[in-house]
Parts: sequence; C-alpha cells; structure tokens
Amino acid sequence: MAGTPGRYEVVLTRGAEQDLESIHDYISGSDCAANANYVLDRLTEVVEGLAQFPERGAYPPELVALGIREYRQTAFEPYRVIYRVAGGRVVIYLIVDGRRDMQSVLARRLLGA
Repeated sequence: MAGTPGRYEVVLTRGAEQDLESIHDYISGSDCAANANYVLDRLTEVVEGLAQFPERGAYPPELVALGIREYRQTAFEPYRVIYRVAGGRVVIYLIVDGRRDMQSVLARRLLGA
C-alpha cells in the first residue's frame, strides 16, 4: 500500500549531501551555528518525512515547463528539496535555496547542461 510508514528508503546523492554542508557552513558564517543547526535539523526532518509519503511533493514548475515530470519537490522555505521516487527508493538530488536562479541550477545538476 502506498504511503505505508517506512516503505521507502531515502538516499541522498553526494551532491545533496554537499548541499546540506554548504547551507550549514553559509548560515554558520553569516549568522550563527545555532541557526545553522536549526535549518539543518528542519531540512533533515523534511528529507526523512519522504520515507513515508514521497508522492506528496509537487513537480518543480521549471521542469514541468520542459515537459519533465520525473522529479518532485518539497521544501523548508526558502530551501527546496528536489527528488525522484524510483521503486522503493526516494533519491534526493538537490537541496538548494529557492531564491537562486532555479532554472540554471536544475539544468546544471539534473539535466547535465
């Protein structure tokens, strides 16, 4: 049954792991470690929540405009988590500040442009 707790294995790509490290480092350097830890904890909760209900995420509009509907997104604003459901796995490809030029980021990281 879809949506059963623990049904999906959540896997972060190396790029997504690096995204989390970069976000934490940036917030630590520009604000404080406590806020960086808070954001990291919330993003981790968002990612872990995908193990239960990965289909809840919307399709990224930048990709839908290109006719691509294999990726989904969820968020802890302003950060967007871009992922794909493949069988019993949820693969996290990208965790990025949504205020960035998302068209360029998605093209570079997901489409190899």
